[in-house]
Amino acid sequence: MENDAATLYCTNENCQAANPLTHKFCLRCSTPLTKNYLWAVVDGPSVGSPGEILADRYLVLDKFLLLDTKPGLLALTPELDNLQPLKAYLRLIPYRLHVPQVYGVLFLGDGPSHREILLLEKPPLLVDDKIQQVQLASELTTAWRDATSMRQLNWLWQIAHLWQPLASEGVASSLLDSYVLRVEGSLVRLLELRFDAATSPELPQLGEFWQQLVSGAKPAITEFVNEVSLSLIQGKINSTDQLIGVLDRALAGLGRSQTPTIKIITKTDTGPSRQRNEDACSPPSGTLVSKPPQPTALAIVCDGIGGHEGGNVASNLAIETIQQQVQQLTKVPYDHIDPSLLLNDLEKAVAIANDKISQRNDSENRQGRQRMGTTLVMALPVAHEMYITHVGDSRAYWITRHGCYQVTLDDDVASREVRLGYAIYREAVQQSSAGSLVQALGMGPSTSLHPTSGRFMLDEDAVFLLTSDGLSDFDRVEEYWETEILPILAGEAPIGNVADRLVEIANTKNGHDNVTIALVHYQVQYWEPEITIKASIPESYSAKTVDFASRATDATLLGSPNHKTQVIPDTEPAKSSGLPLQWIVPLIFVVAAGGLGLFVRQLRSPSGAFPVFSNPLQTQNPSIESTPAARSLANLSPGWVIKTNNQIPLGNNQSLPPGAFLEVINTKPNPKPASLNFSVSMRVCANKSTQTPANTNNPAVTSSVSSNSKPLPETVLLDLSQLKRFGVSILPEDVPSPCTTVTQPPVTQPPDDDSSPT
Repeated sequence: MENDAATLYCTNENCQAANPLTHKFCLRCSTPLTKNYLWAVVDGPSVGSPGEILADRYLVLDKFLLLDTKPGLLALTPELDNLQPLKAYLRLIPYRLHVPQVYGVLFLGDGPSHREILLLEKPPLLVDDKIQQVQLASELTTAWRDATSMRQLNWLWQIAHLWQPLASEGVASSLLDSYVLRVEGSLVRLLELRFDAATSPELPQLGEFWQQLVSGAKPAITEFVNEVSLSLIQGKINSTDQLIGVLDRALAGLGRSQTPTIKIITKTDTGPSRQRNEDACSPPSGTLVSKPPQPTALAIVCDGIGGHEGGNVASNLAIETIQQQVQQLTKVPYDHIDPSLLLNDLEKAVAIANDKISQRNDSENRQGRQRMGTTLVMALPVAHEMYITHVGDSRAYWITRHGCYQVTLDDDVASREVRLGYAIYREAVQQSSAGSLVQALGMGPSTSLHPTSGRFMLDEDAVFLLTSDGLSDFDRVEEYWETEILPILAGEAPIGNVADRLVEIANTKNGHDNVTIALVHYQVQYWEPEITIKASIPESYSAKTVDFASRATDATLLGSPNHKTQVIPDTEPAKSSGLPLQWIVPLIFVVAAGGLGLFVRQLRSPSGAFPVFSNPLQTQNPSIESTPAARSLANLSPGWVIKTNNQIPLGNNQSLPPGAFLEVINTKPNPKPASLNFSVSMRVCANKSTQTPANTNNPAVTSSVSSNSKPLPETVLLDLSQLKRFGVSILPEDVPSPCTTVTQPPVTQPPDDDSSPT
């Protein structure tokens, strides 16, 4: 593949020595040699002949595959105003885990016949350094048959997440082109972007593409993939949000066949050039946490801003606050967590930390550059997923046997320029203000803060590295991940030793700042399930017309400042089946005959009156003999009394204590689409136990508890799912009611928060 005369130049600006392509380290200064493989987007059969060197730096490896032999030099950049298609790549930089980014432009030839060839960095490749072989990663359609059920659905889940952002840039066709749709281990990665024709593809076309995958799907999900693809084609699934929800439920089912083991270690160091350490981390530096036996695994890295005036205060305050919030979030069993709402609550936890630091600044009259603040990046593994949230320029990297991927995008000026389509990243970072942060915790109110959260499906062993810029500056992670972090996955290096080594690299190779890292080692044991995963597609989405009223209700709940992490109901949505047409006419005759017989029978009865039928929601008429159904949450009726077994948060710093009695006023369907859940309006009985609710001062995102200084409301409105979650008992019919029955009007206006008092 290589030209014997070709050499690879060291990126160390003080060295720049030429090295053989087979070497990993510079012969002169021992700096790791950077190999930037590039994909050339060009019309024609190839960009050049293998072994040819273009523009005195680009070695042709294959038809469209190049190696930059001078990676320390900037590539030529195009005039963006003249190359409008480039802006799609730039604006999609938040998705660079899947979408390649612009490296530069290669100009070939002179005069009118010259060619401008777009160069994309980090294309999906399989690199084997042992035999010096580089080839394109497999097409998804080729790798599909050999993948596990978990990975197959993981790939579809990633495509579903990419559909809307790519459609907004007019490149959704990329997800329907088997040639550019590649897979690198568990990741879906695009070779390049395919621009849509005059008519952009829609979800039915995606369903047709997925229909081709049904025959190669694993037995556990064959029926699922077929039903989902047909639902896309028929319009029963008509939004990406709905599609993602369907895939989430299936992945949660498959996730039970996967057992993770997690180890976390952190390390922080002042560094050789600083007087004090403004960084902070959780767990405390040097602590090794394992899950199991620990119930929760959470890693946080913060890089304080504000020097001796408070950077360390801000970073430690952020750590303390986030820990409190997440402890509450993770009390819900993982298979009952709605992922989108957990992401929302993680961001709200960050907002709470931000406001605490900001209020501290305000109370100390700190203004401008005197305000203390901090960056933040945290990783929360939950079952088969990793949740990453960040603000600022502290980063998260995802390391697998296939590569090292930066999964966060710095909140700095350079990244903002690229997102807006104004500059190529390699050029933007050269500007004098490129590294200036555009946001950090504590600099202002949370209303102007925009944390970034993401979730990543894990179906193979991986290491997540969280780091402050003390290590990530000057691309040290990209230089050293293969030699220093990859051995963790091979079982060749203890995680603690690797953490020490990374801090050493930061101090010796950079040394300009404090350094803090966290390593999260995620190991997987997986077996193919024997069950068959079925698609749960809400009927309310089956029509083309969207129920905007229902969606507005959901949006209100999500946007509510008192929003709680909600759990997925235990029960599956009921599936209604249509009545065959050939049965309708006979059924009409049967009903008519039955009605006529009943009418004749009543005429012959002594009283000549029709019987009185009881309302199932009212107390049964004692004159009619019947066997009442056992009382349960599923058939709640007005007048029944519920006893709380645990504390139930209500919002507004209130909660119902254990042992409280509630009399059911009425029930009504929950406005959330496709749910068997319903809301229950109840009167709080004037019982002694309800006057002394338990109190706690933890202002967690997921639960607000009552204050002794605030009386409980007269009525409350709770969801069935909440009653199930917190545990309640229904008093039997033969037990005297502790509540004095009074007539209450129905609750006609639900509160903004489904657990707030009415």
